Amino acid sequence: MRIIKIALILLGLVAILLPKMTLASETSNPDTKTNINFSAISGLFLPSPVLAKEKTETATEGVATEVPEKTQEEIKNEEILAKWKAKQADKWASLPTEAFTINASAYTAAADECGNSKGVTASGIKVAAKRTIACPPTFPFGAKLEIEGYGTFVCEDRGGAIKGNHIDIYVETKKEAFAFGRRSLSATIVE
Repeated sequence: MRIIKIALILLGLVAILLPKMTLASETSNPDTKTNINFSAISGLFLPSPVLAKEKTETATEGVATEVPEKTQEEIKNEEILAKWKAKQADKWASLPTEAFTINASAYTAAADECGNSKGVTASGIKVAAKRTIACPPTFPFGAKLEIEGYGTFVCEDRGGAIKGNHIDIYVETKKEAFAFGRRSLSATIVE
């Protein structure tokens, strides 16, 4: 019994020290590699916080990079947007392919602006600063816009006054919303 425990500990150490092993594949191309991931084995020996990030290796660079695991909220949001994508296929086809000008303003999840203060968007996703925007009804939920000087946002909400080229960017406070005001910005659909 003691030998089995020692063997399991050694196996766990190997899994920690060699989370990903690359072996030459049995193909005709010697540059092709097969990756073996020991993260499942290390999960038996390590508590989950230690495994919070998964290491991946790019075949072209051979450099290990850490990719954070998705949170339950991110997974739920992706599922919601996937359902919307199927329902709004026609809207995806009509998105602009070139950069366009938007009339941007900012909004909060305050009850006087949204009817309630729950912070749930028209798509069913909870609002988040630096991610959520309210788009005109011609834009599908899940469309990603790169807004000049501000970053990439996801169309997750609608609004009665959001029409034409008007985009509302979610911010957390009214002070931020008033400071933002209205701006003409360049935007590009990135996904």
